[in-house]
Amino acid sequence: MSSGYRHLRKFPTPLLRKYHDYIRFQSEVGIIRLPLSSHKVLGIATSRGSRSHQEDFHTFTALSLDPEELRASLKKFHGIDWSPAQLVDQISGQVLFIGIYDGHGGSAVSNYLQQQLHGIFESVTPAMAPELYRWARHLGGYFKRFKGGALAPWIHHPHDGPVFDLEARATATFLEIDRRLSIDSMAHKCGATASVALLHSLDSPLTPFYAAKRLSLTVAHCGDTRVLLCSTDGGEVFPMTENHHPDSRVESLRLRRTMGSSLITDSYGESRWMGALANTRVLGDLQYLKFGVTPEPEVRSKLLNGSDEWAYMICVSDGIADILSDDEIVDIARGAKTPKMAAERILAFAEDLGGDDNATSIVLPLPGWGKIRGPDKTKELREYRLRTQPSQYLWLLLHEAYN
Repeated sequence: MSSGYRHLRKFPTPLLRKYHDYIRFQSEVGIIRLPLSSHKVLGIATSRGSRSHQEDFHTFTALSLDPEELRASLKKFHGIDWSPAQLVDQISGQVLFIGIYDGHGGSAVSNYLQQQLHGIFESVTPAMAPELYRWARHLGGYFKRFKGGALAPWIHHPHDGPVFDLEARATATFLEIDRRLSIDSMAHKCGATASVALLHSLDSPLTPFYAAKRLSLTVAHCGDTRVLLCSTDGGEVFPMTENHHPDSRVESLRLRRTMGSSLITDSYGESRWMGALANTRVLGDLQYLKFGVTPEPEVRSKLLNGSDEWAYMICVSDGIADILSDDEIVDIARGAKTPKMAAERILAFAEDLGGDDNATSIVLPLPGWGKIRGPDKTKELREYRLRTQPSQYLWLLLHEAYN
């Protein structure tokens, strides 16, 4: 544990802790608990690469949120008037939380996110909006123009505003993280990207995410960690995140509108904001907040219907995404016996191709697991790329075949 992380642990932890490492669902015999640590439920593979220390971290847990917030979010994003009335109270607000965090400049912030972000996400309230707004405006620079973003309805009327929704909750959480980190010098010099996926089953009786007939997926994202959906129809990729690089479409428009141009290309041809940062939405890196770097997440939501649409969701850090295309990532996971094997395949393939960065792969099965139709689009390309490389990936395939 770094000295920076020991310091960060002095922050107060949320008073309300309802999260746990299992999900509940209903069956004929009552409510059943399913451990999220099972390799058949959730697959995770992570590696330090050739780096001297690990800056990738992740979290998986089940949160308990206000069902009325979930109802408001479904109405906002999908136009659905979902009702939790037919569900028992202890599971009506259940949401599966998957977080992937990629640190840079040190592991203090990403490690802190692993330990605290899910608890803060569960405990933020509309009443915090005015203080978060004042804190952000006090930063000056870029935040002089800050209007509150997704928190705007609660800034002046925190107790009389509309029902909180997942976009507002994610924004409050990410801002609160930076507010807490602001008293620590380590967080001024290092930071972390973050992608948080929230899965909410809409079935009644409640079914687990991998069997749900209707499932809401909401992603809150800062940086260049990736969240990808794989369709059962030909293994097509649906990205739930866009990289927040300074020359990306979303970020270049935001930064040029508010900050002019501070974009510098380094000796490798990569765009850097202020000549230093590859990502312009991050948690931490507090010295850059007044220059346009922001912890405000980009929030996207998608309604997933039935077993004929989606096979799995994959989250990866840039140690994998910088080596493999989105199509390659989802194709590598095809046909794996378990989510754990799929995650290990993705990691092994990236390392075979020379990936030496910290790398994390998370695979979450959806109702279409094992039902992908159509050819493997990137098979020939992957075989060509591996032709001159010693292969952990091929060894894993052989190991799977004999076990």
